[in-house]
Amino acid sequence: MFTDMSIRRKHLPHETPLGIVSEDALFFVTFGLRERGSDAITRNAGPILEAVARRHADGIWYCRIFLLMPDHVHALLWFPDPSQPMRKAISDFKRWTARAGGFEWQRDFFDHRLRKEESVHEKADYILMNPVRAGLVNTPESWPHVFIARDALG
Repeated sequence: MFTDMSIRRKHLPHETPLGIVSEDALFFVTFGLRERGSDAITRNAGPILEAVARRHADGIWYCRIFLLMPDHVHALLWFPDPSQPMRKAISDFKRWTARAGGFEWQRDFFDHRLRKEESVHEKADYILMNPVRAGLVNTPESWPHVFIARDALG
């Protein structure tokens, strides 16, 4: 355990270990706005969800779920193209949506590789219930700011 608090990691590693993790590994990804409490994401939901769908269609990532909350997003994604690794795909997406929406994302993002199908279903339920837990809607089906790929349901 480090006791020297001056030692800090500058960047999270976000790279899929080649040869250990298959290229179809699914990740739970979360990132948010620099300004917590803002509703800039849901105010710009249309263009953001269009960008999600375009990246899915282009194979930059494949998306099971991408849910927009007012100041953060949750997604289940996999990154099939080794020339377009997770860090680059997320950074490019954040850069484009920030310019289009006029807001600023936090510098990094959180990712967690899901190892079991059971865990995938738990994370999907967690993501879809997020607006309900936040008191924004009564049922997950009522939340309009979500992309669920038809070809990724399972």
